[in-house]
Amino acid sequence: QVQLVESGGGLVQAGGSLRLSCAASGRTFSRYTMGWFRQAPGKEREFVAAIRWSGGSTAYVDSVKGRFTISRDNAKNTVYLQMNSLKPEDTAVYYCAADYRGRLVAESTGYDYWGQGTQVTVSS
Repeated sequence: QVQLVESGGGLVQAGGSLRLSCAASGRTFSRYTMGWFRQAPGKEREFVAAIRWSGGSTAYVDSVKGRFTISRDNAKNTVYLQMNSLKPEDTAVYYCAADYRGRLVAESTGYDYWGQGTQVTVSS
């Protein structure tokens, strides 16, 4: 079992930055692919970014490329999402997810464990 706890959300003005963190329990964290998803009110959950266990392979949705960076610290069992140049359309609940198979996938069905989410609100 893996438990995931997100933190770092909040209210920020457009153009600002936030860094989300996701702390994971479990001895095999370093073997998991970790992903970030988001869900805005009335919308489907959307893939944001993912990173494989070594940190050498990452993937992003086109709308955040060049603005968001996913990274991980396996020694701390933590994955991060640095969000810069935030836009009002980035407003959503952001979820951390883990895939024990170690793949790099964008589909939410490919992830086995989920956190409770953290709210990010970007004001215009």
